[in-house]
Amino acid sequence: MPPLLRTNRLTKRYGDVTVLRDVSLDVRAGEIHALLGANGAGKSTLCRIISGLVTPSDGTMDLNGESFSPQHKQDAESRGVEIIQQELNLVSTLSVAENLFLTRLPNRWGWLRTSDLHRRARDVLDRFGLSDVPTDVAVGSLGVGRQQMVEIAASLARDCKLLILDEPTAALSATESQNLFQHLSDLRDSGVAMIYISHRLDEVAVISDRITVLRDGRHVDTRSSDSLTTDEMVDLMSGQVNASARLQHIDHRTDEVAMRVESLSRGIVKDVSFEVHRGERLGICGLVGSGRTELLRAMFGADPGVAGTVWLQRDQVHHRFSHPADAVAAGLAMVTEDRKDNGLLLTQSIRANVTLASLRARFTTAGWLKRREERVQTETMKESLEIRCESIEQPVKTLSGGNQQKVAVAKWLVRDADVFLFDEPTRGIDVAARRRIYRLFESLSADGKAIVIVSSDLEELFETCDRIAVMSAGRLVKTFERNNHESSSQDLSPWDFDDIMQASFSGYMQ
Repeated sequence: MPPLLRTNRLTKRYGDVTVLRDVSLDVRAGEIHALLGANGAGKSTLCRIISGLVTPSDGTMDLNGESFSPQHKQDAESRGVEIIQQELNLVSTLSVAENLFLTRLPNRWGWLRTSDLHRRARDVLDRFGLSDVPTDVAVGSLGVGRQQMVEIAASLARDCKLLILDEPTAALSATESQNLFQHLSDLRDSGVAMIYISHRLDEVAVISDRITVLRDGRHVDTRSSDSLTTDEMVDLMSGQVNASARLQHIDHRTDEVAMRVESLSRGIVKDVSFEVHRGERLGICGLVGSGRTELLRAMFGADPGVAGTVWLQRDQVHHRFSHPADAVAAGLAMVTEDRKDNGLLLTQSIRANVTLASLRARFTTAGWLKRREERVQTETMKESLEIRCESIEQPVKTLSGGNQQKVAVAKWLVRDADVFLFDEPTRGIDVAARRRIYRLFESLSADGKAIVIVSSDLEELFETCDRIAVMSAGRLVKTFERNNHESSSQDLSPWDFDDIMQASFSGYMQ
């Protein structure tokens, strides 16, 4: 069969910067075509062109053998092209049913036909395995994973021929991801074509039929999925051999306690106590909704009404922070899970974001900004974290998601805190960039910094942490120590996966 979609030498320039150069590929009906590349490789730009969100500078496209040049998103949707982006595109205050049919609400003489709306919404949700989701609740009241599934269901409720998914499992639990994969397989069998972007290479290997790799805005290769190992995928993306090699774990812990959390409670978080030592990397895991993020926010003073205290070695005082500024002044730093809403000023420059947390301490004199020092420090962070940009003065919103995450991390490295809190630090970051973040953890712990890492990726915690604490139903139920198997045998894991999973579920059992 001829390809459903064919791109021919697509190019996109922003001023003097070329972010996509002469990219040609094809996508077949009934195929899941994975699109891989490091952050800034051009994946999202290519998909935004295909979906009508961006107009190409050069090149052409064909859809179903006919010329295809959408001028806007609705234009692409009318031809059967749907896109699910990393950031949710739902109206949180409207109901699930209203979001499913937002642009085509059933009406009679201008009056909404509510019963018809909810009946049609129920049919769509049931077909997509969301029978437990009510149609009349505000979509913002659902968890992020459920919202993601609702948005995908909304796209499939239209006449979809090509579905583009950009990091669809980033906010999903393992169970929700498996449910999604089953539905994608069913869609493939029904003839729907899909472009699938993900940094989770194991799932790409399982779910996709073919893989296209982009690097620095150029097409590198297209191969069948069963002809590539995950290590070979990383090598193609980075242009380096063995780019995905695991780091050797080194224990930098000392006997000195850097932070002690005592009986912390707030909302779902109930009576949590633990301590972290200087040089230690403490991982915190648990199921979605177990209270991991809420725990970090309570520690950092981001939410009001917190009970319990945080003791810090710097001043040896028991704190109950009422504002993040107080936590920062006491030596805490936090890289948030939602970098766009809580971690960055998107319209401001890279330089302004990197130095933001340290302006008063390091980059002002008598109220005047020390611009030269700002530029020198930002350039140092740019090189250290390999932030891909044309200039440190460009707005952060123009960067790829992974490079935005690096800027969020750089802000706190410049601040030089005693204890670093990382909430999902590698979400949306490619494999090579993950390794740089892991090396950063290693460097910080070697310098005596204490690190607390919340992650949904257990493999990430297994590789980087000295201990792993498990949250379940708002409580810290068990802490696991890295054993010595790793140094004696490559066949033995330094962690017991089954025990950690049992602990994760323990708080939900009667």
